[in-house]
Amino acid sequence: MEGFLRFLVAKAIMLALASSFISCYDPSPLQDFCVAVDDANGVFVNGKFCKDPNYVKAEDFFTSGLNIPGNTINRVGSNVTNVNVDKIPGLNTLGVSLVRIDFAPGGQNPPHTHPRATEILVLVEGTLLVGFVSSNQDNNRLFSKVLYPGDVFVFPIGMIHFQVNIGRTYAVAFAGLGSQNPGTITIADAVFGSKPLIMPEILAKAFQLDVNVVKFLEARFSSKY
Repeated sequence: MEGFLRFLVAKAIMLALASSFISCYDPSPLQDFCVAVDDANGVFVNGKFCKDPNYVKAEDFFTSGLNIPGNTINRVGSNVTNVNVDKIPGLNTLGVSLVRIDFAPGGQNPPHTHPRATEILVLVEGTLLVGFVSSNQDNNRLFSKVLYPGDVFVFPIGMIHFQVNIGRTYAVAFAGLGSQNPGTITIADAVFGSKPLIMPEILAKAFQLDVNVVKFLEARFSSKY
C-alpha cells in the first residue's frame, strides 16, 4: 500500500510539473518591438497601462461612427476604419479589435499582412474577390473566393491577403481581428517605400526586375500622393 501511495504522489508531481511546463509561455507582442532597458524611466509595456478599476466607466467600452462610410478617394479606392484599443480603451488585454472597410468600385485593400492577428471578414454590401497566400513551406498557395453579402472568409494570422471590389457598386465589409493591436504591413508600401529605402539592386534581384523599374517604384511609393 505504501508503495502504491508513493507511486500516486510521484505521478501527481510529474503531472504538476508537466502542466507548469505547458502553461509557461511568453505573451504575444502587442507592438512591433519592445527593446529592454535598464533605465527605469524608459517604461513601456506590452500593450497599455491599466486604468484604476474604480474609475472605469461605460464609455471606456464604447465608440460610435461605424455607420459612416469611409473616404475611398485615394490611390487604392478603399478606406479602413479601425476600432482598436486606441478607440476603445476597454479592449486593452482582451485580444480583439474590429474594422470597417469601404470599397469604391474597382477599389482594393491591397496585399498586406497582420503580424499579430487572424482576421475574420463578413461582407455586408457589394461583391468582393478575397484571398490569402500560404507560406513558403506550403508552396505559396493562393486561397481565393468571391464573396457576396452575408459571406464570411478567414485570413490566418501572418498570411499575405487582399480584398478587391469586383462589382459595379460600393462595397462594405466588417472584420474582427484577434488582437487589440493587430498591426498592418502593406507589402508594396513596406518593400518599395521603406525609410530609408532598400537598395534598388537588392530589390531588382529579388523581384527579377530592371534596377530602373525598382527606382521608379521606390520614387512612387516613397512620395506622398
